[in-house]
Parts: sequence; C-alpha cells; structure tokens
Amino acid sequence: MIQRLAHDYALSLLCDLLGCPRSSYYYQAKRQDENEVKSAIEDVVVEWPTYGYRRVTKQLQRHGWEVNKKRVQRLMRELGLQVKTRRKAKKTTNSEHDFPRYPNLVQGMEIVRHDQVWVSDITYIRLRDEFVYLAVIMDVFTRSIRGWHLGRSLDQTLTLIALDRALADHRPEIHHSDQGIQ
Repeated sequence: MIQRLAHDYALSLLCDLLGCPRSSYYYQAKRQDENEVKSAIEDVVVEWPTYGYRRVTKQLQRHGWEVNKKRVQRLMRELGLQVKTRRKAKKTTNSEHDFPRYPNLVQGMEIVRHDQVWVSDITYIRLRDEFVYLAVIMDVFTRSIRGWHLGRSLDQTLTLIALDRALADHRPEIHHSDQGIQ
C-alpha cells in the first residue's frame, strides 16, 4: 500500500498515518543459504549419532556457528536426522507367581449400580531420579476412586493400604485386578 501511495505523498507522512516505522519500508529480508549449516549438522551427527538437536546446537556453537536450537531442530527435521527417544518402560505386573489365579467374573457382566464392581491397578510415576508407584481402586459404575496409595516401593503394602482406605467406607460385590503378585 505504501509503495502505491509513495509517488503522491511523502514517505514519512504515510508511515506516520499507518503507524509503522520508515525502516520497515526499506527492509529487505536476507535469504540465507542453509546448505553450509546443513552440512555442518550432518558432520556433527556423523561424529555423534546419538546427539539430539540441543547437543548438536552446542557442538555447532563450539565450532563457531551462530545458530540457535530452533533453527537446528528445524534443519535436522528437514534432513531426517531426528533422534528417536526411547523411554525405559517400568514393568508393574508380574503374573508369573505361585499364587492361585481366579476366573474373570466381570467379563460380559452388565454393571448397573455403584459398588457392584471395583477395579484396581498399579502405575508408576517417573520423577527426576526415581519412580514412585500409585495403587488405585476405582468403582466401575461411578468411576470414582474408592482408595489409593502412593509409595516408593512396589510391594504388597502399596495395594493393601489402598484397599484398606477403600474398604473404610464401601464394600464391593466383586473386586477385579490384573492378578499381579501384589
């Protein structure tokens, strides 16, 4: 718009009316050739194949490149050099035990009232340096939590405390779990 009107009016007047600085009119974006940066990224990844974009950025900066992590991340994505992160899965169910196995009483059952069926499970929560374990007992009909306990070890006390809390106020007809060792 400014270019069309610049022949008839003063540029400073137009910029003042539109509320933009005069430097915006003269600004020409520079298109950078990113082939050199891409080549440098490939060199770093060849030397350090497990490095993600953060470490690659630091390596490039050590070698004198002026790049930020967003640019390196974008270029690594374009080059298909993203590192696949694998989280270590924590196994919470041990079904290989000598305790008796019970039949699944809730398979095909229609649940029509509260405290008819409770289900329980254990999950882990990853902290910075360790795991904590959460045992939860839930009423299937109301989806409300009847009992829970958070602990640092995966032993029977974790589930027993959660069960004691649940049984303090309610009694189920069936209590269903994955039949792990706890």
